[in-house]
Amino acid sequence: MTTVVSHNPADPHETVVTTAAAGAAATARAVDRARAAQAVWASGGAAARSTALGRAAAAIEDAAGDLAALSVREVGKPLAEARAEAARTAAIWRYYAQFPYEPTGSVHESADGAGLLLTRRRPHGVAGLITPWNFPLAVPSWKAAPALAAGNAVVLKPAPQATACALLLAETLQRALPDGLFTVVPGGIEEGTALVGTADAVSFTGSTAVGATVVGAATARGIPVQAETGGLNAAIVLPDADIGRAATHIATALAGYAGQKCTATGRVIAVGTALEPLRAALAEELGKLPVGDPADPATVCGPLISRAARDRVRGAAAGLPVVAAGTAPDAAGWYTAPVVVEAPDGHPLLREEVFGPVAALLPARDLEEAVRINNSVPYGLVTSVHTAGLDAVLHVLDRLDTGMIRVNAPSAGVDFHLPFGGAKASGHGPREQGRAALEFYTAGRTYTLAPAAGKAT
Repeated sequence: MTTVVSHNPADPHETVVTTAAAGAAATARAVDRARAAQAVWASGGAAARSTALGRAAAAIEDAAGDLAALSVREVGKPLAEARAEAARTAAIWRYYAQFPYEPTGSVHESADGAGLLLTRRRPHGVAGLITPWNFPLAVPSWKAAPALAAGNAVVLKPAPQATACALLLAETLQRALPDGLFTVVPGGIEEGTALVGTADAVSFTGSTAVGATVVGAATARGIPVQAETGGLNAAIVLPDADIGRAATHIATALAGYAGQKCTATGRVIAVGTALEPLRAALAEELGKLPVGDPADPATVCGPLISRAARDRVRGAAAGLPVVAAGTAPDAAGWYTAPVVVEAPDGHPLLREEVFGPVAALLPARDLEEAVRINNSVPYGLVTSVHTAGLDAVLHVLDRLDTGMIRVNAPSAGVDFHLPFGGAKASGHGPREQGRAALEFYTAGRTYTLAPAAGKAT
């Protein structure tokens, strides 16, 4: 039997959890049990679903301290950010607790005036969720809560590195939800493959390569699938921007949680005369950014998730001229210093997601060249634009090949009540979060209600 083991990235000698992987057969059985529970859940009415999701939000609020502390230990999330994620997770469940009361369709007049035409959205059945380790509470929740609100059951296959967080989240939710509606299957590729092969809809967040495999397998079965697969996000800084404020935003977006976010800044595009003052401001900001123990409330940049991740991140910037850098602690964890470098054309850093606290500083002659640089990568998740003027923003809003554009704000950051997702290799399928999530977790149906023959119309 395969065993799943997760370690504390700040103290790799500490084992956080050891548990048996579910296996393919047990994953399929979990889907079968969820399907039986879903039939009762979907027929129970809006009030029952809304009340249960409200109880789930309250249960997460009660357990927020434990959930945050476990996130610090298992995935190395800085304490302040872990607490914020736990609070946001409760807010996500409370937000979606209102959605069972949302309209599920519309009424239309028939072409000949007889009868009625109705549209209605209905749940798929069992939603299979495959989630990453970097947001072990929020990502499963912003998938599961709308799925449940719409009348589905869910089976969650978390990343192995976040197994303990997923199990504690499930334990917390099971105090509020009926049995069988939220099930965790620990494991890796075998369990993920089995889930994609048995669920009625699949939502995935993770690497581009694995996401392509998930999309292909789900599409072959003819089931709905969405995949969020990362980004190589740019911050565009214009000469009229508040350079100090922009540098603060960029430093936290590239180094916060050691850059282990799909929305982290990986490229900094300085337009015209913004280059030199931005270079100096970045050096100042990264130099004072707190790097260290994630259990310290002051820490912004903690460890990487593993030794392999740390070595990969260090290798990505090796040998390149350094523009700005922080200082990594001399400790047992998988720490590396956040850094901004200069990279030549064609360097992998300018084409591939690093998933660590590394960014490249790139000059652009003007805004037109900045747009071209932004759009030159395979990804298109988020772009931040820093400027004091509205004209430049209006000029580029519709020309940036990214799903989200944040003006005078860090690239990292998600508003859970708005659609989330990217263009090109950053995603596939409908958007997540907000009202858009309900469209993914339901299927549209059209009903024609014609009068019986001989009846008055």
